[in-house]
Amino acid sequence: MSTSPQSVDRALEILDTVADAAEPVGAKELARRLGCSLSTVYHLLGPLTARGHLVRTADGYAPGPRVAALHRSFQRRLGFGPGVAEVLPRLRRATGAEAYFTAYRDGRITVVDTTAPVTDTAHPFTPGPEPRAHATAHGKALLAALPRAVRRRYLADHGMARLTDRTITSAERFEAELARVRGRGFAVSVGEADPAYTCLAVPLPGAGADFRADGVVRALSVSLPTGDFRRRHGELRAALARAAAGLAARP
Repeated sequence: MSTSPQSVDRALEILDTVADAAEPVGAKELARRLGCSLSTVYHLLGPLTARGHLVRTADGYAPGPRVAALHRSFQRRLGFGPGVAEVLPRLRRATGAEAYFTAYRDGRITVVDTTAPVTDTAHPFTPGPEPRAHATAHGKALLAALPRAVRRRYLADHGMARLTDRTITSAERFEAELARVRGRGFAVSVGEADPAYTCLAVPLPGAGADFRADGVVRALSVSLPTGDFRRRHGELRAALARAAAGLAARP
């Protein structure tokens, strides 16, 4: 397999295309999407399947078993340990809301894990890169904990797209919002990323110190339909605070 930059980029594009597809993707369709020859696609698919990053099925190519190992390694390096694995389902049971563990590292914000079923493809907050951090509670909680220069660089790189009529797109207003987050110890987004959903988040204790130590900031959050939030916001905040305190108390 060629190791030229173009070849590597195309191999990664194949992985992204297969990962994002709802069903297996055939080689001809991959060639069409990449804009290259079928022989080139097969040339790239060979080592990707041999290494377990992809598998060939009767209907096309799908993610392979190596992906699970990469995901576990990624979670571990962002602090997703046994404590978080226990807290998320407990928080889900206590609140009836989906729970999330999110993290900032190296200019990216990621939903590391969630209690939302993997079959719920319509759910607005799923594991993976979070491109709407400025409009989510977990994004606000993480950005509020970052040094100002790091935060400004993040927003310059990712922008502040208007997703709903509630989305904050002004840098000045957003800084004021983050000041409120730091002051009250939690973040909220009412229909800013998705008009039907509200999310709440708390930074995990020691967020600032953690960033200085390993460049990672972490948060815990929940999301639920906005109508439910208006009736239960106090209860949800208390449950999040208890969950975060429980994680902080673990050795």
